[in-house]
Amino acid sequence: MQSVEPRPDGQKKKLIIQIPCLNEAETLPVTLACLPRQVPGYDVVEWLVIDDGCTDNTVQVAKAHGVDHIVSLGTRRGLAVAFIAGIEASLKLGAHTIVNTDADNQYRAEYISELVRPILDGSAQIVVGARPIQRTEDFSWLKRRLQRLGSWVVRVASNTDIPDAPSGFRAIYREAAMQLYAFNAYTYTLETIIQAGRKNIPITWVPVETNGPTRPSRLISSIPRYVWRSLITILRIFIVYKPARFFGMLSLIVLVPGLIAICRFLVFYALGDGGGHLQSLILGGSLVAVSAILLVTGIIADLIAANRRLLEDIRLKLWRQELGGPRP
Repeated sequence: MQSVEPRPDGQKKKLIIQIPCLNEAETLPVTLACLPRQVPGYDVVEWLVIDDGCTDNTVQVAKAHGVDHIVSLGTRRGLAVAFIAGIEASLKLGAHTIVNTDADNQYRAEYISELVRPILDGSAQIVVGARPIQRTEDFSWLKRRLQRLGSWVVRVASNTDIPDAPSGFRAIYREAAMQLYAFNAYTYTLETIIQAGRKNIPITWVPVETNGPTRPSRLISSIPRYVWRSLITILRIFIVYKPARFFGMLSLIVLVPGLIAICRFLVFYALGDGGGHLQSLILGGSLVAVSAILLVTGIIADLIAANRRLLEDIRLKLWRQELGGPRP
């Protein structure tokens, strides 16, 4: 382990590797066996497991294999809630950096040192491990296309350039971790990158390799369900983080045919045949009214988004009061 300069506050530089778990008693031992206990740049490496309402003996397996900390949610709350619970617990435990990985050993643990390097050298505060999607055999054609779609949506909404936005293998510096929150209980991956982009948190990516599947995906119980939930997640991201643009686009889409219908009526009216085309006027007026409602909805949603950003700033100040400001 390379030498690390003592921190001014006398505390050791701690890396916490967190693993959200839902009934992972069979795969967790393999994952833990691969995790490092020493990572260059850190004095201490600890493991944390989030028990997302496990009904098997995941917790007992975790304790038996040397996990340092266990956060139990009591009932199943969803992957995003488990992720944020782990982040908050890690911050309270004094983590300098938090690495999130999966319990099914999808991500190769030897890349953790590569994942945290941009944080240690100060070039980024969030680092995403980008998988070789095109070379991953267990990724179906549809899943690859949805992955690309999700990454594109994130780039548009966040002004970041992360090629594998759905990847859950990521390292997060404590200052960035205090600013993250997930509104979607289904998945945190896309949303947290968007938050980083909108908050100007330095974010980057590093290429990583993956292991073969050890069990069926928990997020993809069936392809139609996965497609539906992915599309709903993407749609919700636009509504939450780009409400003015989202409702403005819908308003414009409805307004154009409405104006065309009204113009059609006016043309026939000017030609003396307006009485026979009142349906165009009624349809056009209705579409213009709907367009106006969508525009007002966008304005209200944008004001709500501004209020949410104020609440996020208050949350960050509370975290800093509890944990202290940025540390080297």
